[in-house]
Amino acid sequence: MPAKLNSNMFNNSNNSFYGGIPVVTRNLLIINLIVWAACNLFKQLPLADILGLHDLNHGGFYFYQRFSFYQLITYQFTHTEFFHLFFNMFALYMFGRVLESYWGPSRFFTYYMVTGIGAGLIQLAVCYFQDIYSVTIGASGAVFGILLAFGMIFPNAPLMIIPIPFPIKAKYLVIGYGLLELSMGIADRSGDNVAHFAHLGGMLFGIILILYWRKNNGNFRSGNSGNRSWTKKIKDFFNKKPKMTVHKRPENDWDYNARKAEESKKIDHILEKIKYSGYNSLSEEEKKKLFDASKK
Repeated sequence: MPAKLNSNMFNNSNNSFYGGIPVVTRNLLIINLIVWAACNLFKQLPLADILGLHDLNHGGFYFYQRFSFYQLITYQFTHTEFFHLFFNMFALYMFGRVLESYWGPSRFFTYYMVTGIGAGLIQLAVCYFQDIYSVTIGASGAVFGILLAFGMIFPNAPLMIIPIPFPIKAKYLVIGYGLLELSMGIADRSGDNVAHFAHLGGMLFGIILILYWRKNNGNFRSGNSGNRSWTKKIKDFFNKKPKMTVHKRPENDWDYNARKAEESKKIDHILEKIKYSGYNSLSEEEKKKLFDASKK
């Protein structure tokens, strides 16, 4: 997934490359690199076979010898080919650090693992119903979940996709990747060893989790629940002021374009602030503006 952000607006304030990567993203990169190195250095041990996700098509004793539930975790950190590792880790670095800075480490880690496990479950289901024997490895399912989240939260962020010479908005990139994976998965070409439905599974579980957070939390950016206590709800109900009806004149095209330009300018200022000082430096008002903009 060779893509890069159009600017460095989301850089951490730490100037060093290593220190500028948020803690969860950094450790995910390290774990994937270590497992890849182990798979290639100790080839006498079938680590990819042990850690990879085996299908459910072989019942009886063979099923229990090959498949284990731990594989839904370990397969996500297992790569054998360098370029498979490189493109997954490049996407994790580019988009994962942005989401972790936006959500916080706890929520980002939860999202990463849920989408990775969800991708594995979809892959198991597809292999079972198509009677396919496979061993699935790689972080691609979780990476596609990260791409989906980035496209939902920052839909208009411009991205440069190699080799396309012009920027593409994140929301169109997500839609394009989803349609491409669906078409390639349905085509089921001989010799294609890419788990396309696992990629779609990561995106599917990603959108379900994000919609769940948005529905059940007043502010789903961080790990703190936005649900209020019942006593607080009752107190707010009785203290609620009557609504006043305000009649506004219809907005013409000139006013609309001017308002949108001003909103865009404010969002650019907030993103620039994240670039130099990090997400936590934002005021509550700025965080709310960024959150509201992500839903449009």
